Amino acid sequence: MEPSIASRITSALGNRPVRWTSASESGCTANQRWVVCLSSGQTAFVKAAVDERTAGWLRREYFMYSHLTGSLMPQLLGWCDNGEWPLLIIEDLSQAHWPPPWTPASIHVVRQALNELAAIPVSGVLRETLPLMEVALATWPGWNNVAAEPGPFLSLGLCSPCWLDKHLSTLIAAADATVLEGDSIVHMDVRSDNLCLLDGKALLVDWNWARIGNPIMDVAGWLPSLHAEGGPTPETILPSGATSYAAKLSGYWASQTGLPPIPEAPRVRPLQLMQLKVALPWAIRSLELPMPTELNNY
Repeated sequence: MEPSIASRITSALGNRPVRWTSASESGCTANQRWVVCLSSGQTAFVKAAVDERTAGWLRREYFMYSHLTGSLMPQLLGWCDNGEWPLLIIEDLSQAHWPPPWTPASIHVVRQALNELAAIPVSGVLRETLPLMEVALATWPGWNNVAAEPGPFLSLGLCSPCWLDKHLSTLIAAADATVLEGDSIVHMDVRSDNLCLLDGKALLVDWNWARIGNPIMDVAGWLPSLHAEGGPTPETILPSGATSYAAKLSGYWASQTGLPPIPEAPRVRPLQLMQLKVALPWAIRSLELPMPTELNNY
C-alpha cells in the first residue's frame, strides 16, 4: 500500500492501518482493494479508484452507501475524496459467507434481500440522482449489435451461423419487449462476488450500477450466475413471464463476451461467458426455439 493511501485512511478514520492484505484479485474492475487492520484493532475493507472511470463508479457507490439504509447494506466507515481518485472504506466482510456453494436457505436469504430492496421508497435525493434504468439501458448493447457484427459472438462456438441467422430476429424482438420501467432501486449487478451472507441476512456490495427501474431485472440478472454456480435453473425462480429478460440479458452478454479481453479487468470476459452459457439456453427454452447442438450440455 502506498504511504499516501495509508495517510488518507488515517485521515478518514482517525486510525492508522498497521497491516493490510491486497484483495484486488477479487474484483472485476481495476480498483485497488485491501483488507486493513487498524491501530484500534478494528479491520476494514478499503477500495481506491485508479482512473477517471473507477473514480466515477466509486463516487456512485459512496452515494448509495450514504443514502440507502436497510439490512442489506454494509456499514459505511469512511470516505476520502481528494478530487481525483477517491477512497471508500466499509466494514470488513471477510468472515461472511461468499457463495458458492449455494443452498436453498442461502438462495431464500438473497431473495429476501432483493424483495427488501424493491420495497424501499424512492424519494428525495435518491430519486433526484439515480438514473432511470430504461434511459440507461436504451443504449445497452445486445442482439442488434450481434446482428451488425456477428463474428465475435460466433467465435464462441455456441451456435452455428445458420442457427443465428434463422432465429436472431426472434431474440431481438423478445429483448426489445423487456419492461425496464419501474419505481424501485435496482442494484443491476447481483451475483456471488457482489453479495455475502452474514448473521442470517444477505448484504449487497458494489453499487456503482444502481438505477431506478423494474426490480425483476435484479432477480433475472442474478439467475444465470446462480445456476452456473450449482443453483437451480432460472425457470425455477422465474417460472413465467421472464422470456424478455432472458433475451435481454443473453443479448448483452452475447454482444460482449467475444470481444477482446480487457487488460485492466481480466476477469470480465470469462465471467460474461459463464453467464451467457446459462442465459442463452434459458432464452431459447423460453422462446421455444430449437436448441443448437453446441448448447445441448447447457
